[in-house]
Amino acid sequence: MCGIAGHIDFAGARPAMANRRLAEIMGDAIRHRGPDSGAVLEADAGLWLAFRRLAIVDTSEAGNQPMSTPDSQAHIVFNGEAYNANDLRSELEAAGYRFRGHSDTEVVLYGCRHWGVAETAKRLVGMFAFAFFDATTRTLSLVRDRLGKKPLYWFNSAGSFAFASELKSLVLHPACPREVDRSSVAEYLRLLYVPAPNTIYVGVQKLEPGHILTLQLSTRQSDLKSFWTLSQAVERAKADPFRGSATDAVEEAEVLLLDATRLRLISDVPLGAFLSGGIDSSTIVALMQEVGPRPVRTFSIGYAHREYDESADAERVAAHLGTNHTTFRVEPNDALAVIPTLATMFDEPFADTSQIPTYLVAKLAREHVTVALTGDGGDEVFGGYNRHVAASGLLKNLGRLPSPVRSLLAGAMTAMPPDRWQFLLDLLPDRVRPRAAGEKLHKLAPLLELSEREQYRRIVSHWSDPGQVVLGASERPTILDDVSLDGLFEDAVERMRYFDLATYLPGDILTKVDRATMAASLEARAPLLDHRLIEWSFRVPSSIHIRDGQGKWLLRKILGKRVPSALFDRPKSGFGIPLGEWLRGPLRPWAEELLAHDRLERSGLLMPGPVRKLWQDHLTAKTNGQYLLWPVLMLMAWLDEWKEIPERETKLSRSVLSAF
Repeated sequence: MCGIAGHIDFAGARPAMANRRLAEIMGDAIRHRGPDSGAVLEADAGLWLAFRRLAIVDTSEAGNQPMSTPDSQAHIVFNGEAYNANDLRSELEAAGYRFRGHSDTEVVLYGCRHWGVAETAKRLVGMFAFAFFDATTRTLSLVRDRLGKKPLYWFNSAGSFAFASELKSLVLHPACPREVDRSSVAEYLRLLYVPAPNTIYVGVQKLEPGHILTLQLSTRQSDLKSFWTLSQAVERAKADPFRGSATDAVEEAEVLLLDATRLRLISDVPLGAFLSGGIDSSTIVALMQEVGPRPVRTFSIGYAHREYDESADAERVAAHLGTNHTTFRVEPNDALAVIPTLATMFDEPFADTSQIPTYLVAKLAREHVTVALTGDGGDEVFGGYNRHVAASGLLKNLGRLPSPVRSLLAGAMTAMPPDRWQFLLDLLPDRVRPRAAGEKLHKLAPLLELSEREQYRRIVSHWSDPGQVVLGASERPTILDDVSLDGLFEDAVERMRYFDLATYLPGDILTKVDRATMAASLEARAPLLDHRLIEWSFRVPSSIHIRDGQGKWLLRKILGKRVPSALFDRPKSGFGIPLGEWLRGPLRPWAEELLAHDRLERSGLLMPGPVRKLWQDHLTAKTNGQYLLWPVLMLMAWLDEWKEIPERETKLSRSVLSAF
């Protein structure tokens, strides 16, 4: 795993040494993504490529980047892994190409030269974001993988073009736009992340998953096209539906997942896995034990807070599978120490609270390994979220009731506050009692009166009406508003899985995992997000994904062959922290400072009134406001970090450039 950056001085206003120094500065800003080595290259007049390397496959100098063809007519900086590189290498060798080493980057370089950029991207199995320059046509191509596992940001303004793996690199360019996008702020408060292709800055964009941005240097003309889309993948799946039995589906899923796991064990450095004890990570670890070197190194974290602690579950699974397991016991101070670093780690406002434990377990794992496999994607691919199960059963059945009855039921569900519901539901046995059940009932109630489309929007919304708190903002249309997709889905479960994979997965889950692991210089791999497995999953009807009121039925059956169900068959938990309590306790002074009335007012973005009321209601336990307060706190912390430090660093880069 690595970090890439680059820029083009179209105007030719700066001498080569100044442009070289700017490329070096941009590369140094993402050194954590590649601490092993770094270099820059002038690929064309005014075009500079920067690279930071975390050496994983072919750790020799033959794998260093920027990488060029022997004739210097093509150049590449590549972030990610092409797991099927050996197969592609054989094809290229048969076509006459000779390789200096065995890195996947060299395969992608020659592949782009031989097949073209789009065709090469289609052939790759893996995660990637790369920039390829063809000197014969003076064309720069930026490419991002199908699901958006690896990030890529870019801007084109003021006679300059630049790109980078992270915004912290891009904002160091003197021409990078720095105006905060108010629509992005509103969308962030709703979703906890800024959805692609937009960023927190007006004029700076994320390259969307499965897309290629092509820039012709001579004409400055750009073109944006997709080489893979989820909608096309679903259409292909619908044209070839799965016709076997549920048992047949388990067998096919197992074959695909074994292959996906085997491919992701390719590494020239130590490798391990995150293990929470849940279905997803336990399945991956069990398969790793079968197809890779034993024992697997596994890592988990635990809390003193019983409701959030899954470490004992992970340890029991690890003991059964015989892994070499390490548990890190997280004290409040460990988590509190991470919070001041989050704005820098994520570059733009991001508020999934599991960002904290994800970083902590990545930091722990990095002390022992350089690569870690994860169970990310199991819920999206195999129908494991509570919303999927509800859509297949409870919401589906309640939707048949007359509207007045649904309204009465919704009123009854919200008649008691969440903590009162929780008190009653706590009387149930642990194995059947869902976590935060009272809050979930309150979230379920308003869904009873909404359409399928609006149900999903409400489920994923935190601030359900951000316009009430963000000054001068309006949200942009999203994929949820695309009525042309309606005919694509057989049922509500498919619709939700599609939207999860297209929006929540790249915007939240993959962003969290990439930034948190890369901050620890750790590469994370997700076998459950192999695109071949995803395409296959849409061939399978929802009635197989969700059976007997349980989601992820296929994964349960695959894991059940290897681990007793008693070790993993329990209510779905999460990778959370006791944030509500911490905000009333050790985090209170920090939060008080950020949420001060005058500070909110000075931000020029938020209305202080609604935020202050929510904060006071949370402190008095009148409501649990943690899920609405955390995005506001992360926004305010981001403003502190990025309205001052980047300006200082940009002045530094300007001073460096002006010295030449």
